[in-house]
Amino acid sequence: MFTLASEETYSNGKIIFKEDSPGDWVYLILSGSVEISKMIGKKRFVLEVLKEGDVFGELSFIGGIKRTATATAVGEVTVGIIDRDSLDQEFNKLSSDFRSILVTVVKRFKTMIDRVIDFSVRTKERVPKRLSVSYPDKNSFLKAYTGNISGGGLFIKTSTPLPQGETILLKLQLPGIPDPLGIECSVAWARKKEETKGTHPAGMGIKFGEMSNKDRQTFQNYIKTIIQS
Repeated sequence: MFTLASEETYSNGKIIFKEDSPGDWVYLILSGSVEISKMIGKKRFVLEVLKEGDVFGELSFIGGIKRTATATAVGEVTVGIIDRDSLDQEFNKLSSDFRSILVTVVKRFKTMIDRVIDFSVRTKERVPKRLSVSYPDKNSFLKAYTGNISGGGLFIKTSTPLPQGETILLKLQLPGIPDPLGIECSVAWARKKEETKGTHPAGMGIKFGEMSNKDRQTFQNYIKTIIQS
C-alpha cells in the first residue's frame, strides 16, 4: 500500500499537471477519474481515462523528464500524492543496473513519442533548405545552418546538439526578410557524432512552439512558397 504525503481535490476540468511542465510527483486516484491527453499539432487527443486506484505521473519520477501528457480532472477528483521519501527508498532498493534500465526505457519511450508526434504534425515531407539560425548554448549564442525544414520544425546540422527536451529561443533568418524570426522551440531529438549512420549527419530535430502572429504569418508564407516550388 502506498504511503501518501497529502491529498488534493480537483473540480471538473481542472488541470492537475500540464504536458511539458516540470515535476516528478506521483499521484494515486482516490476517487473520480483523470483524463490523460496530449497535444499533437494544434489538436488535443485523449490517450486514456484513469479510474480510482490508478497511478499516474510515474514516468517523470523514474526518468527525471518533463511531463509527457496533461492530466485533467473528470468530475470531482481526489488524488493522493505518494510520499516521495518512501518512493525513493523503494526505488533505491533496486540494483543500480536495474534502475539504469528503467530510466533508459522511460527516456527511450519519451523519444519514441516525440518522434511519432514530430512525423504526424508534418503537413509535407521536410524540404532540404540551408538557412541561417542562431540559438543560446550556456553563456554563448551559436550560429548554425538548417539541413531541412517543414511547417512543424527543422533539422540543425551540428556536431554538438543540445540535450533532448531543452527549450530554446531560436532565431531563424529567412531569405529576403531583414529581421530574423524569434521562435520558442524544444529539442525533439538529438543525434551525436558517434551515433551517425550512413547519410544521417549529427544534429538535432527542433520542434516549433510559440512565435508572434507576425512571425508566424511570415513563416507560413515562406513554407507555402518552398513547398509549391
